Amino acid sequence: MLKIDLHLHSNYSDGSDSVIELLQNIKKSNVQIFSLTDHDTFDGCVEVEKRLPNNINFIRGIELTCQIQNIKCHILGYNYDVSNVELKRLIEKGKILRKQKLETRMKYLENTWNIILTDEELKWLYSRKSVVKTHLANVLVKRGLAETNVQAMKKYLDNCKTGNTRFDGKEAIKILKNAGAIAVWAHPLGGEGEQHIEPNKFYTNLEIMKNFGIQGLECFYSRYNLQECKFLYECALKNNLLVSGGSDYHGTNKERIQIGQINVNNNLIDKSKLTILKFIINKDIK
Repeated sequence: MLKIDLHLHSNYSDGSDSVIELLQNIKKSNVQIFSLTDHDTFDGCVEVEKRLPNNINFIRGIELTCQIQNIKCHILGYNYDVSNVELKRLIEKGKILRKQKLETRMKYLENTWNIILTDEELKWLYSRKSVVKTHLANVLVKRGLAETNVQAMKKYLDNCKTGNTRFDGKEAIKILKNAGAIAVWAHPLGGEGEQHIEPNKFYTNLEIMKNFGIQGLECFYSRYNLQECKFLYECALKNNLLVSGGSDYHGTNKERIQIGQINVNNNLIDKSKLTILKFIINKDIK
C-alpha cells in the first residue's frame, strides 16, 4: 500500500526542515506521493521541483489562512500554475498581512513583557519567506524564556490581539481555481490545538464553504481518530467533494507528528480513498 502525505511544511513557512532535509525525511518515511503546502508561499515547491528524486511523486501545494463569513479556516490549493499573476499578487498581499501581524506581536512583547528584539533577531525574522507566530516563539526559546515554542506561544503571544489579517476566503478560492488549483478545506473539524467541532456545527460550516466554491475536504488528518476520518470521508462523498489527507508535518516545530501520518492511529489509507489524486496526478500510480 502506498504511503501518501498531502500536507507538509518546510522552513519556507513554519516548518523546521529545509527542503533538502524534508526530502531526506520523506525518503526515510517511505512516502511515495507528497505535497508541500507552506503557508502563503510556493517558493519551497519551486525548490522541491529542482531537487525531486525520480521515484517520488510531487504535487505543488499551498495553505492559505482565510476567513469565510464567521469561519476561520485554512484553504489548501493543489496543482496550481506558479506563473499565475493573480496568485502571485495574493501571496504578496499575504506577506504584507504577515508583516503587520509580526509587528503587532513585537509591540505586544515590548509593552507587555518588556522584551525587545535585537537587530540580529529582527534580521532573521524578516528573512523568512512566510513569517508566523512559531518563528517569533522560536526566538523566545532561543533566549531561554521557554522550553518549547508551544510554551512560548501560550505564555507570551496567545493573548496578543492582531486583528483580522486573514485572506478573504471567497477571493482565495476563486484565485486558486483561476490558477488551475483544486481548493481543499484543511482540517475542517479543527486544526492543531483546537477543540474539534460537533457535527451540527460542521454541517452548517460545510454548506457555507460549498457555497463559496470549496472542492475538497481534508478527511484524513494526523489529529483525527478513525471515527472522525470516516465521518468526514462519508460527508465528502455525499457532497461530491474530493477527498484529501495529510499529516500537517512541521518537523520539530510541531511535536509527535510523523511524515505520512494521516490519522491518530497512523494507519495507512488506500490511495483509492484519496480521490483528489486522480485529478492531480496524470500517470498511473501502482
